[in-house]
Amino acid sequence: MTKKTIWVIDDDPIYQIIINKTIQRFGLFSAISTFKNGKIALDALLQLLDNDTALPDIILLDINMPVMDGWEFMEELGLIKPKFMKQIVVYIVSSSIALEDKNKSKSYENILGYLSKPVTVDDLISIASTV
Repeated sequence: MTKKTIWVIDDDPIYQIIINKTIQRFGLFSAISTFKNGKIALDALLQLLDNDTALPDIILLDINMPVMDGWEFMEELGLIKPKFMKQIVVYIVSSSIALEDKNKSKSYENILGYLSKPVTVDDLISIASTV
């Protein structure tokens, strides 16, 4: 199995440190990048339009963030997705237990799952092996 690249889009710096260390410790992915909001991540995606190999395979996306939240990011991703030669899958990772958020996540074809924080090692193993 080829290791995939993963991006974490979340405004919580503590969560970013924890998820980074967990991913690195278990060596489940070939590379990890973190972004503190959807706008910064979207700008990075747009810069990589001509370089599909640098695009992430998986995105762990928080919902509630400043500047551009997770839902706004998903709307923008939907607009630029046809320009990518590879599929990028998204997992919502949120502390929200709201049923409407879980149901909304099902309306996006790119979103493969909805995970509650904190993400466990088992969650990451499952994500790494299914994509």
